[in-house]
Amino acid sequence: MIDKLLGQLLAPIAGITALIFAIYLAWYINRFEVDNPKMNEIHDAIREGSKAYLKRQYKTISIISIIIMILLYVAFDLFGHKGIPFFSFAFIIGAAFSLLAGYVGMDVATRANVKTAYAANYGLDRPLKLAYYGGLVMGLFNVGLSLLAVTGLFYLYGSPELIVSLGFGASLSALFAQLGGGIYTKAADVGADIVGKIEAGIPEDDPRNPAVIADNVGDNVGDVAGRGADLFESMTAENIGAMIIGVFLFVFTGNFFFAIFPLLVRAVGIFGTILGLPFIRARNFKDPMIPMRNGMIATTLIVVFGLYFLVTNTILSINLYLATLTGVLTSVFIFLITEYYTSRRYRPVKEIAKSSTSGPAVNIISGYSVALESTALPVIVIIVALLIGYYFGRLFGVETGINLHIGGVYGTAVATMGMLSVAGMILGMDGFGPIVDNAAGIAEMSGAEKSLREKIDAFDAAGNTTKALTKGYALGSAGLAALLLFQAYLTDYARLSGTDVANVIVDIVKPEIIAALFIGGLLPFIFSAFAIRAVGRAAFGVVEEVRRQFREIPGLMEGNAKPDYSKCVDISTLWAQKEMIIPSLLVVIVPLMVGFLLGPIAVGAFLISATVSGTLLAFLMNTGGAAWDNAKKLIEAGVFGGKGSEAHKAAVVGDTFGDPLKDCAGPSLHVLVKLINTISLTFVMLFISYSIL
Repeated sequence: MIDKLLGQLLAPIAGITALIFAIYLAWYINRFEVDNPKMNEIHDAIREGSKAYLKRQYKTISIISIIIMILLYVAFDLFGHKGIPFFSFAFIIGAAFSLLAGYVGMDVATRANVKTAYAANYGLDRPLKLAYYGGLVMGLFNVGLSLLAVTGLFYLYGSPELIVSLGFGASLSALFAQLGGGIYTKAADVGADIVGKIEAGIPEDDPRNPAVIADNVGDNVGDVAGRGADLFESMTAENIGAMIIGVFLFVFTGNFFFAIFPLLVRAVGIFGTILGLPFIRARNFKDPMIPMRNGMIATTLIVVFGLYFLVTNTILSINLYLATLTGVLTSVFIFLITEYYTSRRYRPVKEIAKSSTSGPAVNIISGYSVALESTALPVIVIIVALLIGYYFGRLFGVETGINLHIGGVYGTAVATMGMLSVAGMILGMDGFGPIVDNAAGIAEMSGAEKSLREKIDAFDAAGNTTKALTKGYALGSAGLAALLLFQAYLTDYARLSGTDVANVIVDIVKPEIIAALFIGGLLPFIFSAFAIRAVGRAAFGVVEEVRRQFREIPGLMEGNAKPDYSKCVDISTLWAQKEMIIPSLLVVIVPLMVGFLLGPIAVGAFLISATVSGTLLAFLMNTGGAAWDNAKKLIEAGVFGGKGSEAHKAAVVGDTFGDPLKDCAGPSLHVLVKLINTISLTFVMLFISYSIL
């Protein structure tokens, strides 16, 4: 049995270790020098554009966050906590740390991109390490910062119920960051593709294209800063939800480790990630996915053994270990399923590529059918994980004599934590994608030799796969996490209303419950409509600007003049800032309206409905969009006529259609399903006191 004091110290030690190791990796990246003025010039433009966008976006988010912090202080702290700012302080810490996590990831990624491109002159080992380490800085920094935030506030406040607004703040910032970054990156990408590839017939990342710098900036503000903020809030909110249920078991059993077990699982994941890093070796490989897959396998095995030691020395239940193991295996299955639907080696992507020979309409029909089909297997995996986790949790209840339902709920909670235990390594793979994408652009725009571009293109192809895999993982974990947060909401409702949690029933016969179910099912669709429309509006502005420059700047198409890159950056930035606010605030307002108008039980129905429809819709968008993208890249590799063929033009149209789905609306949806749960968890006390029904 681990000593209680050691158990309490393990989480902060792991969090600090993660930050220190992230700093070491950042130092490793920074010390590599790039002796190529043209590459450095392009890198500087991308980096400055990324920083300028985040500065403007973070200013907007900060103003909104401060307003909400004041409202939370008045609603909860001023009278309920005798003026002590429990809720409001936790909220602003969550919001600030979420933005910090995104900024650090973006900062290191924009340093690693040019170094990765230049390092290809020296073989494959250096670019692999530079790109992957750049992504892993984001992974370790996110995991460590989240763990320290939750641990610090829990030890300071003494109750997870008092820090639920930490998850609210993190989720709200993440939604703004993910949605705004998604609008930006897809507006620039669509504009660059439509005018560059289809109309002008020039290659991707061609320096003559005025939108090409904005496109590369978008990779950083969307796929790095946005995703960093997103996964920070995932880990934070899920830790808090699991701890709320764990405290209930602590009161019943007297074993303090039930309360902090989610923190200890995260600590094991950090050490597993660091120990798995040496297995990512660039020796004798043809596909960069191979060493990254080896690192993932090693980390998973280390985590599996580490969790066994942890469980048998803290909560003392082999059934809960099996529930945790279920979560770890769930992440593996989600990975494999996503790879099947998005990799160029398998039937779905090949089918979309072949359909492109019949034109863009058939490409879209084929791609949409793959997108619909791709929802089935991941959802089945989530269902099986939920049921198995609940089953082992009930067996744990039989062991200890606690309520079997509560035991089952805790089983699902630790299954979710098991799935998130490998988040650090997966975030490294996620950050790898945009870094090598930028590196390919820098190599192309700088006029690098063909041999270097071919090496970087191999990494870029792997990066497309890693981005798709990590989005599938993030969405799978979001589905389990939303169900965990829903259980935490019911547990908190039962505690505050004086009801036995096993007797809390959502009666779907009542009209207010039916109304809440419809509202919950509708919200992800309306939100997606706003997000996709925003991309369309912003892309229109970029397209018109690129056309104008090709038309009005003499010698641009011949390569004798330089385009005005900053204009497309400004257009994408302004539209992203303008369009992200209304859909983000909609996600905050709707659950509050349901809670105050229809009551706290109706909120439970709303959460379940929104989680189900949001998860299904997000899987459709994420996986379908990635399949369209890789079908285009398969054709660009030489099949069905290759670049410039009619099949390629059709595939570009399909990819353009899928882009706002996979990089804007889809990733934002899994933030949505967690945000509505954390908001409801934060306001449940007010729903009980002031609801009309």
